Amino acid sequence: MLKFVVILSLAAVALSEGKLAPGRFTEYTESFVVGGSTASVGQFPYQASLRSSGNAHFCGGILVNSRWITSAAHCTVGRSLANTIVVLGAHSRTTGGTRFNSARIVNHPSYNANTIANDVSVVQTTAGIGFGNTIRPITLGSATVGGGVNAVLSGWGLTSSPGSLAANLQFLTKATLTNANCQNRVGGNGNLIFAHKICAGGQVGRGACSGDSGGPLAVGNTVIGIVSWGIPCARGFADVYDRVSSHRNWILGHTGAQ
Repeated sequence: MLKFVVILSLAAVALSEGKLAPGRFTEYTESFVVGGSTASVGQFPYQASLRSSGNAHFCGGILVNSRWITSAAHCTVGRSLANTIVVLGAHSRTTGGTRFNSARIVNHPSYNANTIANDVSVVQTTAGIGFGNTIRPITLGSATVGGGVNAVLSGWGLTSSPGSLAANLQFLTKATLTNANCQNRVGGNGNLIFAHKICAGGQVGRGACSGDSGGPLAVGNTVIGIVSWGIPCARGFADVYDRVSSHRNWILGHTGAQ
């Protein structure tokens, strides 16, 4: 099952207006890259796929060094090591790539399932990861990114709603928003845009739900966001990510990534 956190409204009229009840979350059973393009093989060598032992993709991830990836806590909370497989170097959502078993999962100690605050985790592989053209880590962003920066979301999922799951990795370029702007672009849920969140997008027909949870929002070879939550799908609301610069020290402390 692919995971993505969405906010549920308490009334149908509120949903139709995009005014969604703060704190009402569920795990969305599909993920979307709407209005995106198919990536070329090796275009995003830092992209990871988290899969079940049965090879079902359920979340994205980001390769940070030869033993660790980072992802979203809502993806990994409650999961067993045996049922959390890391696949790297894949272009197809279902085939190819290199599989790694998980040795350790660490969820952020301040993750809050009610507000999706501190939605960050790290996963260690049992074996070392060799780098090449299709597998290569990305730099963890250290600078605070403001609005108006073009960044790239990548992940697997539906390309329309309703629609079919994309066979191959998709990507979409989106502009970041200031947090103040984002608070006005998330359907009345501005109180959930914490300082450690960053938002991007907000165009009708170009966005995500918010792509694969746990996946990257990157500028060049620097990851600035980890997909957290959103309001489905490409309806003009901003997509919300955990800000990597805010969590960089925590990630480094567990992974030793540079």
